[in-house]
Amino acid sequence: MNNTTKIIAALAAGVVAGAVIGVLFAPDKGSETRKKVSDEGKKLAQSLKEKLNRMKEKSDEVASNIQASINDLEEKAEMMREKMNQYQNS
Repeated sequence: MNNTTKIIAALAAGVVAGAVIGVLFAPDKGSETRKKVSDEGKKLAQSLKEKLNRMKEKSDEVASNIQASINDLEEKAEMMREKMNQYQNS
């Protein structure tokens, strides 16, 4: 797990803990408290899904860039091999 993932997980845990503590100490009826916890849980889940999707898109982009760089380096290496062979043969 990289640092960004750890930070997001810790942030999410903190948000959940804060929301639960805030709701539990609120002077509402049990049914209202359960509804608030449920609503906050749904909001948090949606927020985490969005963040994870953005992270996946970024990691896909980075992987694509790395693959393009590898392909470019392979092409350059092949060109250098060909030039070395031409030089040795002349």
